[in-house]
Amino acid sequence: MKFKVLIILLVIALIGVYSAAYTVDETQQVVITQFGEAIGSPKTQPGLYFKIPLIQHANYFPKLLLEWDGQPGEVPTLDKTFIWVDTFALWKIVDPLKFFQTVNNTMEAQARLDDILDASVRNLITSYPLIDTVRTTNKKLDTFKAESIRGEEERPLGQVTMGREKILNAIIAQARPKLQEFGIQLVDVKIKRVNYVESVRKSVYGRMIAERKQMAEKYRSEGQGAARKIEGDRDKELKKITSQAYEKAQEIMGKADAEATKIYAEAYRKDPEFYSFLKTLETYKKTMDKDTSLVLSTRSDLYQYLKGYEKGSSKRLPGDENGTN
Repeated sequence: MKFKVLIILLVIALIGVYSAAYTVDETQQVVITQFGEAIGSPKTQPGLYFKIPLIQHANYFPKLLLEWDGQPGEVPTLDKTFIWVDTFALWKIVDPLKFFQTVNNTMEAQARLDDILDASVRNLITSYPLIDTVRTTNKKLDTFKAESIRGEEERPLGQVTMGREKILNAIIAQARPKLQEFGIQLVDVKIKRVNYVESVRKSVYGRMIAERKQMAEKYRSEGQGAARKIEGDRDKELKKITSQAYEKAQEIMGKADAEATKIYAEAYRKDPEFYSFLKTLETYKKTMDKDTSLVLSTRSDLYQYLKGYEKGSSKRLPGDENGTN
């Protein structure tokens, strides 16, 4: 009986020790509460700790950086341009005791961040023109050409007086003291996206499309002009080459005709009758075929080599030295 009681007491002691012990790792911090009230100092260093079982409770809070993702909202700038602004922030719990006493948990902390950061973002953005929200300095951007279609200056974008970086720093400076009351340290705030509202966006896109079309038409016109110039130079060069080739061809043909005439003349001087005979045969070849019918006088020069010769005639064909025909 005593042994059973000892066993029971030992089990109860082990359960009590197990319930009393708790660990804190590098990413956590703990606030101990007793009947709902925080007692003692927060445990921020990693290690093994003990509490009173069943009476005290360990409340864990993250020590790492946490993210706040704001809801995109419509905000007017100082120059009355309505834009959609989407922001996010990084924060962490630096005073877990104050955090527990004020907001108690991260869900409630996110709600406080919504109220404070949204108000700060709206206040700062509405205090400056659009150019300060989208740019940091007045450095000239390569993507914006200083020259328009007609060679005139484009619409001025305006001068940066504050700049996005300083606006974000001002948002942090405005919101950080308010969040410190909840044991929260605001680490950083960034703008995730800036865009025009739908109505303004359509008109901006329409203007951009019209400008790009005008620019494209300019380039197309310049390209067509350059193409016409190239075609003109090509035609001019082609005519020059053709003219030179024609001149050369005529020169060669003239020399060939002169040489042919010279040969014909020499042949004529050597044997005029035989030359006449050959020319007549060429004329026959050019003017007659198997279907040609001619009506010629017997005294025609064209007929002289076609007519027969009387038997015993002494007349011979050109080149017939033996008198045969």
